[in-house]
Amino acid sequence: MGSNLIQKYNIAGPRYTSYPTVPFWDEKGIDYKDWISTVKQAFRESNTTEGISVYIHLPFCENLCTFCGCHKRITKQHGVEEPYVETVLKEWNLYCNEFDTKPRIKEIHLGGGTPTFFSATNLERLINGILAKSEKCDDFEFSFEAHPNNTTKEHLQTLYNLGFRRNSFGVQDYDLKVQKTINRIQPFEKVEEATRLSREIGYNSISHDLVFGLPHQTKESIIDTITKTKELKPDRIAFYSYAHVPWIKGVGQRGYDEKDLPTADEKRVLYETGKQLLGELGYVEIGMDHFALPTDSMHKAMETKSLHRNFMGYTAGKTQLMVGLGMSSISDSWYSFAQNVKTVEEYTELVNRGVIPIFRGHLLNKEDLVIRKHILEIMCHFETSWEKEEMKFPELNDCLEKLKEMEQDGLVIISENGLKLPEHARPFVRNVCMAFDLRLIRNKPSTRIFSMTI
Repeated sequence: MGSNLIQKYNIAGPRYTSYPTVPFWDEKGIDYKDWISTVKQAFRESNTTEGISVYIHLPFCENLCTFCGCHKRITKQHGVEEPYVETVLKEWNLYCNEFDTKPRIKEIHLGGGTPTFFSATNLERLINGILAKSEKCDDFEFSFEAHPNNTTKEHLQTLYNLGFRRNSFGVQDYDLKVQKTINRIQPFEKVEEATRLSREIGYNSISHDLVFGLPHQTKESIIDTITKTKELKPDRIAFYSYAHVPWIKGVGQRGYDEKDLPTADEKRVLYETGKQLLGELGYVEIGMDHFALPTDSMHKAMETKSLHRNFMGYTAGKTQLMVGLGMSSISDSWYSFAQNVKTVEEYTELVNRGVIPIFRGHLLNKEDLVIRKHILEIMCHFETSWEKEEMKFPELNDCLEKLKEMEQDGLVIISENGLKLPEHARPFVRNVCMAFDLRLIRNKPSTRIFSMTI
């Protein structure tokens, strides 16, 4: 993959965990009644077959990692745990009151923030509270994100006893200079201990999150990080491009100078070096940014084309309805999106008033639903088709015209009824999706609102 192609196509663009992407949701938002109506519709259509997903946002962290783009609350006061758990369970009850039967849960994912900021006791109380009003699908998958420095054996054993079998540890990079710059001091020994304990307890899918493009990161530090990762051999690896968006994320990402970041060419070397090393270790590239061993369920989902992508990232199975609980969580009914308010105080106040605490959202129209399917196919399987009439739309030829140059550059193969990306072109998947993104095309932003695509 030549540096000239990187320079040519490395532009600002969405990461496509949804379509439409959040900046292009309807400015009027979504009517509360419309949101509840689509939730009920999705529940009726899918609960008895595939079940539903639940994402729970646990926003608290003891320290600010300056590379982080998540919605979080920095505090060392653990007295916030119990009131927050109580509020999340109240919000879950508000949703359950709208369902006409008991929800069947296929997925629970705990994200943050730092989920293991919470004590094992409070996490147990949270999950038991969710399960008290629901039942588990036979093929359920519960997972959580964790900070190796504060994840204890008690955390791991408690969550395992509750049905969790997959976890994800944030590693980023083992280079001490990089860690100091991003305020994430994390010795290899802590990651090793958390991974070892997980295996001893019985977790069958352990993931490590690595990031390339961080300040002061070099080819040597990437090699060192992946060499150390080789010793632990996690089942999955997320190899993310650092999204530098300080104009959105504020003071955290302004904790270092832009000159400390790798150039586009240097970042390309970091990615290609990491990808090559992961391939040599037996990892297979899954979707965008993800790698898995052939024994992992993520790899099997790619082979059977059941891989799905939503606000939780890639998942090994699809659910039509994903209920997001907690401050800033985003829910997805397939027909609409809704995001919760972004402060703990407002979130608590609304839930205590008996109101599902959404503050913005988007009701998808017919065009949105078609484009969403195309982008989902491209992001998950690096191909899409318009052979079926339902997948055609009036601007299709215009979208394909936008891809002509990428086709000439060997980055996309277009046939009469579909397109696909060759393996070497996978880093450009976001660029291909952008050609289908009618809302982005019609409302091209005048200011930069996205990270770079590559």
